Amino acid sequence: MFPFTIMGQVSMKAMVHKTGTEGQWLVQEEVDIAEPGEHEVLVRVGACGVCRTDLHIVEEDLPPLSDAIVPGHEIIGTVERAGKAVSRFAAGDTAGIMWLHAACGRCDYCISGRENLCPQKVFTGYSVNGGYAEYALGREEYMLPVPAGLAPEKAAPLMCSGIIGYRALKLALPGPAGRLGIFGFGGSAHLTVQLAAGMGMDVCVVSRSEEHLKLASQLGASETIQSGVTGLAGLTEKFDSAIVFAPSGNVVKQALESIRPGGKVAVPAVHLDRLPEMDYNGHLFNEKKLFSVEANTRADAKEFLEMALRLGLRSEVEVLPFDRANTALEKLKHSAVNGAVVLRIT
Repeated sequence: MFPFTIMGQVSMKAMVHKTGTEGQWLVQEEVDIAEPGEHEVLVRVGACGVCRTDLHIVEEDLPPLSDAIVPGHEIIGTVERAGKAVSRFAAGDTAGIMWLHAACGRCDYCISGRENLCPQKVFTGYSVNGGYAEYALGREEYMLPVPAGLAPEKAAPLMCSGIIGYRALKLALPGPAGRLGIFGFGGSAHLTVQLAAGMGMDVCVVSRSEEHLKLASQLGASETIQSGVTGLAGLTEKFDSAIVFAPSGNVVKQALESIRPGGKVAVPAVHLDRLPEMDYNGHLFNEKKLFSVEANTRADAKEFLEMALRLGLRSEVEVLPFDRANTALEKLKHSAVNGAVVLRIT
């Protein structure tokens, strides 16, 4: 694809993944601005959320697909130019680009509305360049129109952290008055707790961080447990369902111990460390269900954004300038973010 010129500008600033060394993962470089294809939209990026998946990419927990990729898939920006076949977006529109960049549209999964399982799916900021840059390309049918009144920094975490939390909640749904356990508290969990509480669920958050638990209570959790201090000794009542946001096999085991017979544990993690040995009777018997959650469908994204706006979900964000992307990833790695961290790009 040939470089695209915007007011005489052929290249853009971008943070490019170069090394797996902590704090030096990304290097700022000049990268060509790509011409949007027939079904593509070129967006001037206003803000890009920093997701744990980005950390897995730069640390190479996920196998690199390119020698130099621009991460970032929680993108909010303004449409600069749309391809000739695009009908849903026009220059000046506010748009969001998500983790699921595109799928084949022809396989059994795509035809049945499960494009998140398509064997040929493509991911923003992993398969193709993402939003740690001044401009990013999206595929029209996998993008979201975003109300112009939403601040880009507040809207960015909705594009992945919120959507994946919504899909996990939908699949693990304990019922309107059910009891939900949330294990780990970060970008996804701080939105999911609001969503679950807004739907009438009794929500308990389990985390090692006292600061995270304070925020969880402010956002609607009816109970919190500091796991590093008491484990689950303070649990007053078992859960109907649980969602494990912490990328830890030991926490998955803990969640299975915390649910009632017939309960469900959802794991919306793109990467998880080793699962420990488990006891069938103690962890899986009594019709307990353990399942992973992968990416999202377009229907999930649309449903979630509508619900987020209706319920008034609020993103608690720490905003850092574009050139401090390595710092943002370090803070995320060391659990030094309370809520979500977002890069201000333009």
